[in-house]
Amino acid sequence: MMQVLLFSVLGPAALGLPALPEPQPYGSQCIQQDCYTLFRGPATFLAASQACERLRGHLMTVRSSVAADVISLLLSGNGGNSFRLWIGLKLPSGCGDLGQLGPLRGFQWVTGDNQTSYSRWTRLPPAPLCGPLCVAVSVAGSPEPGEQVWEEEQCDLEADGFLCEFHFSASCRPLTVEHGVTAAANVSITYSTPFGARGADFQALPVGSSAAVSPFGVELVCEQRPGEAEARWGREVQGPWDCSVENGGCQHVCNWSAGVSRCICPADTATQEDRRSCAVPGEHSCNKLCEHFCVRNLELPRTYSCMCETGYQLAADQHQCEDVDDCMQVPSPCQQVCVNKQGGFECHCHLGYDMVDGECVESVDPCIGTNCEYQCQPLGKTDYRCVCAEGFAPNPQAPHRCQMFCNQSSCSADCDPNEPDSCQCPEGYILDEGFMCTDIDECDNGNCLDAVSCRNLPGSYECICGPDSAQAGTDCDLTKESDGGDEGGSGELAISSTPGTTSSPSPAGSGHSGVLIGISILSLSLVVALLALLCHLRKKQGAIQADLEYKCGVSDKEVVLQHLSTEQGPQKL
Repeated sequence: MMQVLLFSVLGPAALGLPALPEPQPYGSQCIQQDCYTLFRGPATFLAASQACERLRGHLMTVRSSVAADVISLLLSGNGGNSFRLWIGLKLPSGCGDLGQLGPLRGFQWVTGDNQTSYSRWTRLPPAPLCGPLCVAVSVAGSPEPGEQVWEEEQCDLEADGFLCEFHFSASCRPLTVEHGVTAAANVSITYSTPFGARGADFQALPVGSSAAVSPFGVELVCEQRPGEAEARWGREVQGPWDCSVENGGCQHVCNWSAGVSRCICPADTATQEDRRSCAVPGEHSCNKLCEHFCVRNLELPRTYSCMCETGYQLAADQHQCEDVDDCMQVPSPCQQVCVNKQGGFECHCHLGYDMVDGECVESVDPCIGTNCEYQCQPLGKTDYRCVCAEGFAPNPQAPHRCQMFCNQSSCSADCDPNEPDSCQCPEGYILDEGFMCTDIDECDNGNCLDAVSCRNLPGSYECICGPDSAQAGTDCDLTKESDGGDEGGSGELAISSTPGTTSSPSPAGSGHSGVLIGISILSLSLVVALLALLCHLRKKQGAIQADLEYKCGVSDKEVVLQHLSTEQGPQKL
């Protein structure tokens, strides 16, 4: 066992044995930036996959009919009608239901995904389908001549070869040779790719490919210059080569004179150091190539680096800038919620938290610590108000306290549930029939004697003063005359702006002829009213006056309406 392990770790070459031969390409096709190569020779799926990876590629993924056509071209040029070639499709360990596995039947590409618009299975697999299994492409088992099909195989079996796929950032077109030139008649070009394919017939050559041009002895390389999307042929040696091949590498005009090639640039440009490119004098190309900033290297002329603004990073081409997802950083730059933005990010807080000086702190309930008698209602994040139950309203002088409230001629009394006979009424109301509070008509009790009229209100009243009287508290005072002659002589009646409290009439002022008679009639009426009131109260055994500080929270309905309650004062005799 130890010998087997040692052999697998050190390899044949380290043990003095001949090294395993590298697979040789037997055909290659390149389409734009992707190249596909056929390698012949017995190999297991694992050995084939490792061979492709050593060449910086992977087993071929056949996701479309275009890729299938490439395989047909490679097979037709190598007499591969009987070959079984590994492709990059494998079924992981385990079993699955075919009805839920999709067109790839649970298999995955070696790139780790299962995206495809093409599949060509040779037969229905057994149910259930269990891995690990690998896929080989072949023409031999096809029901139609020349059509390739996929077959499931045991991964440790050896196929006749495999197909590799290579991807490059850019590619060069094959070199163009100017026909009709005497020297160009004998020109031959041999291309070599980075993955070992050689030949003269390619549709495209990936970056890193070389071209040997005979009989000029010129060796060219397909290279991609910084900031350029396409690659082009060049060489380290300065100056152009023969003008008949790829215009001598000149950016504009290649001039052949006296057996020497020379590049000519437009009048407003100058030839660069490679003696093939042209640029405006004094202009550094990186200002146009770099998306954000260009930093020139003073030690190495015509070299530079691109930099990006804060919140961006250089893309793979080292010239463009792409946004950095700051929210993917570990640890996150935000305490709770991070929202990525172009060139930056924003921090937010969860519900129930507020952003304070860049930190999320738990929201403070504005009702905490309040002294509302019944209930506190938040107003926004910092303010609140006290509300009362139905039949009560906040006291204007103490908004945190609740007082009984009625804005009708009669309302239900507030009775103690433990003592039904103990009931309370709002100020300005009298308990009637045990459970109802009836408004006291203060105007019938002789209020507003000096006024033109008296208006009764729910729980209160107001006096309407005449033009010759002045407002004196809640009543009208006839002793006060206006000093302005015509002032106040519009004829309009003065109405008390503040409703009066339930009280007895004030004594009339001197100087009026019917004062004594009025006082006598008022006194007699007051005595009769008090006797009737005392009899009524004795029968009902109810409360005479409501307690301003009493509150009962029996009802759950809240009201926030406010009304200025009347204050009962001592009667004036």
